Amino acid sequence: MAGPHGFSVQRYAPERGTLAKLTARDSVVRRLDWPLLWASLALSVIGALLVWSATRTRDQLNQGDPEYFLWRHIVNTGIGLVLMIGTIWLGHRTLRGAVPVLYGLSVVLVLLVLTPLGATINGAHAWIVLGGGFSLQPSEFTKITIILIMAMLLAARVDAGDQEHPDHPTVVKALCLAVVPIVVIMLMPDLGSVMVIAVIILGVLLTSGASNRWVLGLIGTGAIGAVVVWQIGLLDEYQINRFAAFANPELDPAGVGYNTNQARIAIGSGGLTGTGLFKGSQTTGQFVPEQQTDFVFTVAGEELGFLGAGLVLLLLGVVLWRACRIARETTELYGTIVAGGIIAWFAFQSFENIGMTLGIMPVAGLPLPFVSYGGSSMFAVWVAIGLLQSIRVQRPMSA
Repeated sequence: MAGPHGFSVQRYAPERGTLAKLTARDSVVRRLDWPLLWASLALSVIGALLVWSATRTRDQLNQGDPEYFLWRHIVNTGIGLVLMIGTIWLGHRTLRGAVPVLYGLSVVLVLLVLTPLGATINGAHAWIVLGGGFSLQPSEFTKITIILIMAMLLAARVDAGDQEHPDHPTVVKALCLAVVPIVVIMLMPDLGSVMVIAVIILGVLLTSGASNRWVLGLIGTGAIGAVVVWQIGLLDEYQINRFAAFANPELDPAGVGYNTNQARIAIGSGGLTGTGLFKGSQTTGQFVPEQQTDFVFTVAGEELGFLGAGLVLLLLGVVLWRACRIARETTELYGTIVAGGIIAWFAFQSFENIGMTLGIMPVAGLPLPFVSYGGSSMFAVWVAIGLLQSIRVQRPMSA
């Protein structure tokens, strides 16, 4: 078409706008698992309120600022979301090539805990103090790298079409790599993290299609190992006392049994609808120790009642349900194993944390995923969500 001055004018079709790109059927945004994301975010928001309630009156912890832990929890969640987005952007397949490096870094970090850089917090020598009020718990990230390194080994020849299931030599190699950080973490000793990693390994083997003999053998080896650890005195006294209090709830109620007794009182006093946020007498009276971390579920039980605590359980159930669906729908074994390891991790750690507040599990010093205060834990679980989302986003459209 000629212009008014005789120049040719080309008509260009407008490019597809940003909104159209984001909402297209093949876009990353449309392919995300939104129920998984919203459930995880809801847990973090609830966690912020529970942490705020548990710490706003504890001047010895909050440095005189009632909102100190609230904002730090929010910042931790924000950093976790950034890590999730970065993980989705990189993709689990791209990260697959960097897994050996990530695994090596995680082993170095847990080894640093055993050096003068390590610090003891809440009875566990499992931290590296970074300064400025910040600290790092390397064992949280080890959970991720163990899942990735085992998945990389177990799925390599299966995804290449050379095998239908991982063979015995491959399983041995994967287990040897998993044992290295376990031994280091046990030397801290951080029994809770070792328990979670052991369950992760079982979850990885079950989803990999490895022979059931490996699973049964590991269960038997774990039982024997627990007896040996107990007999040689590798556990600290406070850890032995925790198991003793679990076996006998009436043992020393003012001492080793104090935490669990007060936790049950707090949850039991909530009734159906709770006493109301910030109105729990056990919480405001500071009767439950470590209530912003290991025992945060007691705040939900007391102040939000059975319904509020049930909502937390429901949201955790949604996270596990969506993760199971992602594991089932992926077409590659590597993605299935990674998702299976994350499911085992989240399921066991949630059960252990809530179970110890109810007295049905021993106290093991494990945070409640997304809810408890703690940067390392928050970062790790959001990276795991990023891996799950990446597995879903990169699956074939026909799946």
